[in-house]
Amino acid sequence: MLSYKDSLEEITDFLYMRLNGLVPQIEIPAKAELIHEILQLKEQKNALILGHNYMEPALYHSVPDHTGDSLELARLGTETDKSTIVFCGVEFMAETAKILSPEKTVLLPAKKAGCSLASSITGEDVRALKKRFPGVPVVSYVNTYADVKAETDICCTSGNASLIINSLDSDQIIFLPDEYLAKNIAKETGKSIIFPSKISSDQANTPAEVIGWHGKCEVHDLFKVTDIEAVRKQHPDVVVLAHPECPPDVVAASDFSGSTSKIINYVKEQNASSYLLLTECSMGDNIAAENKDKNLLRLCSHRCPHMAQITLENTRDALLHNRYIIDVPTDIADRARSSLTRMLEYQP
Repeated sequence: MLSYKDSLEEITDFLYMRLNGLVPQIEIPAKAELIHEILQLKEQKNALILGHNYMEPALYHSVPDHTGDSLELARLGTETDKSTIVFCGVEFMAETAKILSPEKTVLLPAKKAGCSLASSITGEDVRALKKRFPGVPVVSYVNTYADVKAETDICCTSGNASLIINSLDSDQIIFLPDEYLAKNIAKETGKSIIFPSKISSDQANTPAEVIGWHGKCEVHDLFKVTDIEAVRKQHPDVVVLAHPECPPDVVAASDFSGSTSKIINYVKEQNASSYLLLTECSMGDNIAAENKDKNLLRLCSHRCPHMAQITLENTRDALLHNRYIIDVPTDIADRARSSLTRMLEYQP
């Protein structure tokens, strides 16, 4: 990991070595200067920088103290003695860090780095569902905003969703908000699923075991089975890895499906002739940078427009100007913390 003690020349050499083939060489000197400045500011401001797996390679491999998925990073934020956390990810992730570390200043480097999935549902929507299905426990994906977590019994990740659903002593659960993750988990756990928009007034007592919601990640929704078929024709031995936010037919056509952390570990631990990652494309670049001996195909990749809002420039500006501060109202944070704390008891 780079530090404030590294010279500009050392940082530049590191970037040339680590990002060869992933970042145009002509861009390296300018990025190195930004990184050098950020590392100095991080030390001066007593800050911790967290970098999500979907950050662009020059940022991901240089300034974060920790990299990983959103929950792993939020948990690491609770363990630091630093007074400020800069979360290089999207808004719901920074919210989660603030909920779990209320005494710390949490900064998001972009004024608005949203998420199509998190925006698909509100706390009011959850309250309406609970009124329609009284007594049914609510499980919400961690990729949600604080007001939804506050109305939730227990949160989950893509890695522990099945474990949590199977542990609940209930004939039914409400699973929010990712439609594809809900369908994939329902199939994995052998449960029937239905969506509120398909339930008529005379079906209030639906026998379905999982009640889902029509939310989607705009990036993972782009992947198609035809993508996999086209790649397999050219690379018959390719191992296809899909995130469970992908459509169920895409997951079914893949060789492995798992969370970002599980995908990263799979590539590190397995030896295949080539890999195709069906997830956010910067994550593929970041895995490739750390696994030079592995052949990761640059096909079927899509960039999250919200994650792309987080750049080296605005990470520097976040530290320079103490922006943008994430705040969660105390009453919402307290209830959201309860659902997150319950989730942390389940390790996949």
